[in-house]
Amino acid sequence: MPIVSGKHLRRISDRNRKSNASALDSQSADNAEKFITTRKIDSFESLAKFTADKEQKYSQLETVHLSKGQKLNRLKELSKMYALYAPIQATYKESQSLKGFAKMKYDKEHKDSLSKYPELKERMQSLLQNGEKITPKQWKAEIQSLQSEYDNIGREQTKTATELAYAEVNKKNLERELQNEGRQQNRQQSRTKRREEEI
Repeated sequence: MPIVSGKHLRRISDRNRKSNASALDSQSADNAEKFITTRKIDSFESLAKFTADKEQKYSQLETVHLSKGQKLNRLKELSKMYALYAPIQATYKESQSLKGFAKMKYDKEHKDSLSKYPELKERMQSLLQNGEKITPKQWKAEIQSLQSEYDNIGREQTKTATELAYAEVNKKNLERELQNEGRQQNRQQSRTKRREEEI
């Protein structure tokens, strides 16, 4: 009977449909046996150690993944804000470079953009930290690099969660087998006892 609940099974089934297939796969007897064999798990103790090591790894990956995700989101927010701010800033700079009637005419034609400039400038400045400069090219490069790292860590996290799910299923299966063996021994002992009493 497959186990459809469990801390680690939920982790991987929450990630995506492909991982969900892995979670269900982890419950097949052949895959469970292969998992135990390839990792040289031969006792509850070795299974417990494997699980503890993988849980520690998963926790570390989760921390790094969260940190990179936050940094990535911040850079994406900066880039998005800059995309709004840059054209308005260019209009403002052009206005400042003009004099007399040319400035009046330009300002009249770009009234809407110029009216947005103070608010957008303030919003842009509020996103920058500790004297940070506006560096859109650098942000773009960092976003690409971070996105790659973030995705790799996410894949490693899914792999680790899958291994933990396998361990979880195997532990439950082993417990169930031991209970069944215990029940069978008790039944056998009861039968033997009844036969002895009958004799």
